[in-house]
Amino acid sequence: MEIRAEIVAQRGPFALQLHLVTQQRRVGILGESGAGKTMTLRAIAGLERTARGRLEVNGRVLLDSARGVCLPARERRVAMVFQQYALFPHRTVEENVAFGLHGLPPAERGARARDAARKMHLEDLLARYPRQLSGGQQQRVALARALATEPEILLLDEPLSALDFHLRGLVEKELLDSLAEFRGAALYVSHSLEEVYRLCDEIVVLSRGRVLASGPKEEIFLRPPSREVARLTGCKNMSQASALAGGMVEALDWGLRMRVAQPLPQARYVAIRANHITFADQPGGENVFPCTVVESTETPFRRTLYLRLNSAPGDGWQLQAEVQKDRWEELKSRPAPWHVRLDPHRVFVTSE
Repeated sequence: MEIRAEIVAQRGPFALQLHLVTQQRRVGILGESGAGKTMTLRAIAGLERTARGRLEVNGRVLLDSARGVCLPARERRVAMVFQQYALFPHRTVEENVAFGLHGLPPAERGARARDAARKMHLEDLLARYPRQLSGGQQQRVALARALATEPEILLLDEPLSALDFHLRGLVEKELLDSLAEFRGAALYVSHSLEEVYRLCDEIVVLSRGRVLASGPKEEIFLRPPSREVARLTGCKNMSQASALAGGMVEALDWGLRMRVAQPLPQARYVAIRANHITFADQPGGENVFPCTVVESTETPFRRTLYLRLNSAPGDGWQLQAEVQKDRWEELKSRPAPWHVRLDPHRVFVTSE
């Protein structure tokens, strides 16, 4: 499955300029509100009338404005699951699932709808109406309706965001199983970094209508190409930097020098993710620096620590670290100063 998209769309003052080439089956799209994520899906689905450019799926041209080609949405073999599901309240589950199968003989239409419902574990709910369903069941109906059309591309616009915490975990597992069986490509929009990481193979980072980065999820998270991509993928620790000889870099905002494993051409910023920061049991060693815990906050499973480096200029904290609760229990009774370690292989540098 290969998707090639060169799409431009304009809505009011907002402009989308999408360049995307991917052969991955599950692609996550990340970006802040207003970045163009939903507009991207609508342009690919054929719902954005202002879209122009070129869109090709497995060699089949869906859009080529230079040649006057623009397939209507119903002919693109693209299905979209909306954030609020968009179920028809006056239709049963079976009728909702079968809605996109117009043109098929009634018997085949019913069989396809029931088969899609069965895969979503909805076979006992076929006669119910959306108002009689839970949020998780409605989400499964929307997904079954999309899959029943046997699309080449499945577009998912924050499909779990309307669910509570408990349901989200259950439905995410069902969604993961469904995507594993789906033979086409899925483009998945979400604000949740962890959700996208679990469900997708590749990540596209959007900002103000432009693609800032795309590639394997591991590479984007471990080696973001810019400070903006690092920020949009959840990195909380960044400092202005200057490259030194011998694989060393000076972190100007942190007041320290350290070694990095990544090559350093024109390094301007150095960064490390909060969950990659560790603590040494004793002073000394590579990239180990004394620090003090200024404050901390907690979730049910993790503790976030705000650290002041002894070498840093100014006041306040410089680094944010995340540790599991069991590790916090080991650390909290230690006398100050603690010693933070910035693994050379976890630190990354960017030139912009």
